[in-house]
Amino acid sequence: MVKSIMIQGTGSNVGKSMLVAGLARAYARRGLRVAPFKPQNMSNNAAVTAEGGEIGRAQALQARAAFSAPHTDMNPILLKPETDTGAQVIVQGQRRGTLKAADYRKDKSSLLTAALESFDRLCSDADLVLIEGAGSPAETNLRAGDIANMGFACAAGVPVVLVGDIHRGGVIAQIVGTQAVLDQTDLDRIRGFAVNRFKGDIRLFDDGRDDIAARTGWPCLGVVPWFEDAWKLPAEDMMDIRSHAGGAFKVVVPQLERMANFDDLDPLAAEPGITVEIVPGGRPLPGDADLVLLPGSKSTIGDLAYFRAQGWDIDLLAHVRRGGHVLGLCGGYQMLGHSIDDPYGVDGRPGKVAGLGLLDVETVMAGRKQVKLTEAVALETGTTVSGYEIHMGRTTGPDCARAWLSIGDRPEGAASANGRIRGSYLHGIFSSDAFRTGYLASQGQSSDTAYEDGVEATLDALADHLERYMDLDLLLALAESPARQ
Repeated sequence: MVKSIMIQGTGSNVGKSMLVAGLARAYARRGLRVAPFKPQNMSNNAAVTAEGGEIGRAQALQARAAFSAPHTDMNPILLKPETDTGAQVIVQGQRRGTLKAADYRKDKSSLLTAALESFDRLCSDADLVLIEGAGSPAETNLRAGDIANMGFACAAGVPVVLVGDIHRGGVIAQIVGTQAVLDQTDLDRIRGFAVNRFKGDIRLFDDGRDDIAARTGWPCLGVVPWFEDAWKLPAEDMMDIRSHAGGAFKVVVPQLERMANFDDLDPLAAEPGITVEIVPGGRPLPGDADLVLLPGSKSTIGDLAYFRAQGWDIDLLAHVRRGGHVLGLCGGYQMLGHSIDDPYGVDGRPGKVAGLGLLDVETVMAGRKQVKLTEAVALETGTTVSGYEIHMGRTTGPDCARAWLSIGDRPEGAASANGRIRGSYLHGIFSSDAFRTGYLASQGQSSDTAYEDGVEATLDALADHLERYMDLDLLLALAESPARQ
């Protein structure tokens, strides 16, 4: 009979996603059929499933860790922020619409039903379902109608392990304080705690660990040291992406406010000869960039305005005059054209704005949202490229005659006459080793990195790490058959 357990955190970004990925690989290596699940996620860095749906990238990585294919049931509710007060709502992989925060809270009962349906389907074909919470159960103002943490745990009848992050400080208060504010119904779900991201000799925290156990009455499942190779795994949250120092060739990425689907940065950061520099707002684009990569965006017109407000449009023109290269992917591709026309307001307010004018193309935001896995061919080298499309809008113009990819018989992308400025709707292209090698060769750089092999090795190393520092036998013993089964 299937068993399940939920990993909740004392706050956002305490390492829940990484722990679930490592646990999925560890238990899968033990021969269990493992399925990851997150009832509600908030991320603009989505992954595309084979059935043409969207889920959080963390759940796609966790599925990979479990040796299974990503499925929309693994993350039935995905929120993709478009503004400070509104988000696109994806339900079981498909776009339902855009809701303001207040309206979303009113719609939660139907969303819980969808989440439980997906959870039940996963349970029907798994030995162990590892559930990841979102944010913190201690946010008592959000408890009514909650579907992300204790609300889901109670509805599904699953046990909970609470994880604190010692790296940010105050971990004893994080865990003991969470216990203090939860009501008894929620407390009855918790079976133990773990402490994550310890730096140094973990024996120095023995007294702290024992103090938490004494105050809460919960067993400790482990004090997990900092996992140094975490950066080698695909990042989900914009807060998780970091500049990475490598070789002399510098890729500069402006950090847009609604940056989305930035997973092409991970394979580039894994290259020893490449330095990837993420430039936050308020700083100019560095003058020594070899390539400026404009990433995807959940709100292209809004991020274009943000781009200009930082003065990055001036920096980018200077970069082009110096002979630098520019690559725009999806939203970044749309920004490079002469104009972006959004007659129906699918990207925000209806209207038409001027683009950066570096490609002779124009974009109209209309038609159905394209969400699909895609195989393409790089026209210059003939190499196969695996990627995905996830966008609204259609881009046309003279520079599309210089497409540099093809999808079946359809040309894809656009390029300037000198080839130094390019754009495409295809995400994930740099994960393909042959394509990345060819692209970097065109920039005078060599590559012999096997990126996907590196991800697999890192997942195995993460599983080894958790086997060493967590009591995985106890964790598995604490898992229970969901009350709904």
